[in-house]
Amino acid sequence: METPLLCASAPLWLTAEVIAWSLLLQLLLGGSLAWLLARRTGALYQLLDLLVTLPLVFPPIVLGYGILLLLGRQGWLAQWLPEALQPHIVFTPTGLVIAAFVAGLPLMIKPAQNAFAATPASLREASATLGCTPWQTFWQVELPLAQRGLAAGLVLAGGRALGEVGLSLMLGGNIVGRTETLSLAIFNQVLDGNLDCANQLSLLLCLLAVPVFLLLRRLGTV
Repeated sequence: METPLLCASAPLWLTAEVIAWSLLLQLLLGGSLAWLLARRTGALYQLLDLLVTLPLVFPPIVLGYGILLLLGRQGWLAQWLPEALQPHIVFTPTGLVIAAFVAGLPLMIKPAQNAFAATPASLREASATLGCTPWQTFWQVELPLAQRGLAAGLVLAGGRALGEVGLSLMLGGNIVGRTETLSLAIFNQVLDGNLDCANQLSLLLCLLAVPVFLLLRRLGTV
């Protein structure tokens, strides 16, 4: 029987790397989208809100297939780009990062969007009256007040990325030693009949989920 370290080493490090990159994208892109949706109204922004919410209700396999049709080597986007600019994300760790980002995006945006929307307009107006630019108002007023919602969104998105399977299968390909995350490793070990290793990985995944739950409790999300 493999030791827990040997059984989990490669998938664990890959999972940590994927989550780290996906959370960086969540903070930069997800946070920006959350602010935009909290401050803008209209049909275009309603459509954008619908699109970022899709991962909550769409089957992950179907969503992953749609992204594959868009970004794959023979995808719709690739057909319009020169060969040198065509994205190569399928069956790579980059594909796993995109899968984790997409899966966690609505969980990142909704708490952050609500937090930005809860900022009183009077505070922004007072900041403008004092001569602050919109950028200064964002950094000095809106962001500090929304930081709890942003933190909750990041924790939720990270937890979702930790257990992601469907999108990762479609975009990462589940290649052992290359695109096998912790969750996919459990799936592979069960298929191979190596239940001892599957049990170890499942226990490890549960232990990693505990801090996520405690952080959410501390932030008042659950």
